[in-house]
Amino acid sequence: MTHPTQAEARVALQAAERARQHVIDRLGLPMWYWWGLAACWIALGVLADLHAAWWLVAAATVAVGAGHSYVFQRLDAGRQQSGDVRVRADVAGGHTHLLVIGFLLALVGVTVGLALALAADGAGHPSIWASVFVAILLVLGGPRVMAWTRGRATERTTAR
Repeated sequence: MTHPTQAEARVALQAAERARQHVIDRLGLPMWYWWGLAACWIALGVLADLHAAWWLVAAATVAVGAGHSYVFQRLDAGRQQSGDVRVRADVAGGHTHLLVIGFLLALVGVTVGLALALAADGAGHPSIWASVFVAILLVLGGPRVMAWTRGRATERTTAR
């Protein structure tokens, strides 16, 4: 039985590190997720501004929440990009779910606060304007949150 040389071991370790980084680079949520969520956000703002019945707005909100929950779980915060690779939670980071949910809850607060401020200022269709603003934040900010998650995963694996 022969043992690898230092050069062979170094090459093997570099190949393993490249493979690990390739998997980390796949972490994230696809752009269609952010665009779909933004469209749903705007649709809820439109419903609110059309003065739809409260129960219709509530039912639509629950439907969007349930749909988001289903899609997010299927995507598993970027850990299930394909059928052949599934990133372990300790590589992806257990905080990813909390980070995305926290991001969305903060955007709910921004939507409500901005809509109330616009309504107080007399703006027409304050819910639509607030939801469009937040939809832009979703499309621009969501991928940045995922990039931060990938950076943290790289830091964790490098620190080992």
